[in-house]
Amino acid sequence: MQGLLTSVFTLWFLTVYAAPGNAPYFYSVTAKAGDGITILLNRYELDEYECNMDKFLELNQLKRKDALFEGKEYKLPVMIYQYNGQSIRSTIGINDMDVAKRIANYNRIILNRNLRKSDYESSKILWVPYHELNCAQSNEKPIVIAENNTTPEKTTTTAISETASIFGSEYGNVLRKSEKLKGKVYYISAGHGGPDPGAMAQMGSRSICEDEYAYDVSLRLARNLMENGAKVHIVIQDGNDGIRNDDILVCDHDEKTMGTQTIPINQLARLKQRTDAINDLYGYYAKAGIKEQFLVCIHVDSRSENHRQDVFFYHFEHSKTGKKLANNVQEVFAQKYAKYRAGNEYEGSVSTRNLYMLRVPFPTTLYVELANIKNEADRKRILPSTNRQALANWLYEGLVK
Repeated sequence: MQGLLTSVFTLWFLTVYAAPGNAPYFYSVTAKAGDGITILLNRYELDEYECNMDKFLELNQLKRKDALFEGKEYKLPVMIYQYNGQSIRSTIGINDMDVAKRIANYNRIILNRNLRKSDYESSKILWVPYHELNCAQSNEKPIVIAENNTTPEKTTTTAISETASIFGSEYGNVLRKSEKLKGKVYYISAGHGGPDPGAMAQMGSRSICEDEYAYDVSLRLARNLMENGAKVHIVIQDGNDGIRNDDILVCDHDEKTMGTQTIPINQLARLKQRTDAINDLYGYYAKAGIKEQFLVCIHVDSRSENHRQDVFFYHFEHSKTGKKLANNVQEVFAQKYAKYRAGNEYEGSVSTRNLYMLRVPFPTTLYVELANIKNEADRKRILPSTNRQALANWLYEGLVK
């Protein structure tokens, strides 16, 4: 009798909790160190639509300002269907071919970012983002940032805000302030990272590494762009650094591409990994009708100790929009130097260079060299956090000029 009851209970359990037929269920994921709600949704390309945020909060019984806990499992607004082997439309019961194409492209992006192990056709598991079937219209993501002051503003307002842990605990609460850049996509890529610290210099017993300073300026720039409604992807991410206000930033090797992919040791493999991620996203947005997409690569140069240089810029020689973008940013820097530097001299240049990160990515690309890390005077441009914020502010002004 007990065995019969056990069998009946097991049958009831499967009937209630197993998806009958092709009924979808919501995908669950374990939060990583540094994850906030926005960072997690951004990783899975879900933060562009307000209804995805609302559904995530509903599924996990959270509020916008709540933090996520490392190691805890959360349900994402991604519905999992058993693919029928015929078509996406017949699998989920829709007629719209454009929606089906977007879903197919979404699955490809998730696969390329190593967020799933196999494609939907071979695994027969189809991922369908909640917004494709349930959102009436697109709303840009509800993250934005601080004022363009010398340090990021710590949000205390009760306006729409949430936790974005990629910026660190001190600046992780971010606020949308305008929609000025709505409909534009920016990819911010700090140079090097992971096993490659980039250029290095010694200050007494302390090492300073290019990738740490490029990353800090990248985060500050990302916040400035997101403040005004831009869709921003931080290409190289370090989940436990955030925006730092120290002069000496500790060198580490735990950065990952898009927050999930281990950065290869081989240089070409590193560059290919990040450009593949960028180009996949570019195609996704292009199919959605978004035309204005920009990539900003931020570096710190390495020359001889006696060589002092101003911030300078590269663009791809065959890109008219890239040249215009570089000139716009350079003009802003010239104006700022004229205002703030004694003597008013500024020699930052705009030129072309046949670099992989200029030649291969699809978005209009700006390549920035902030300083010569070997030169003591140049280092003063990047060591104080107030200067790093100023660099991010000026880059922002030039990008939106």
